[in-house]
Amino acid sequence: VQLQASGGGLVQAGGSLRLSCAASGRTFGSIVMGWFRQAPGKEREFVAAIRWSTTSYVDSVKGRFTISRDYATNTAYLQMNSLKSEDTAVYYCAAGKALDGMDSWGKGTQVTVSS
Repeated sequence: VQLQASGGGLVQAGGSLRLSCAASGRTFGSIVMGWFRQAPGKEREFVAAIRWSTTSYVDSVKGRFTISRDYATNTAYLQMNSLKSEDTAVYYCAAGKALDGMDSWGKGTQVTVSS
């Protein structure tokens, strides 16, 4: 499975961005799609995931971020609202059979939130 992430950029605090992750190739095994992020000097952390209609989020983004998936186009989205400076990171999309078994990763997209 190949994943192509896009939609990152520079935004002011309080603003919004929408990330997209297009999957291609043998996508039938990509039951779970998710987003992770890595800020400078920090380890990569889980942000959000979607499995069919079930979603999960890290506590710090609950109520601000929404993950969705278009199964017709094999594209996952991350709508990010009320962005904060601490959301600044490189965001990666991933896919796999389970959240603890994400075996396909896309190149990251930079999100920078200015305060």
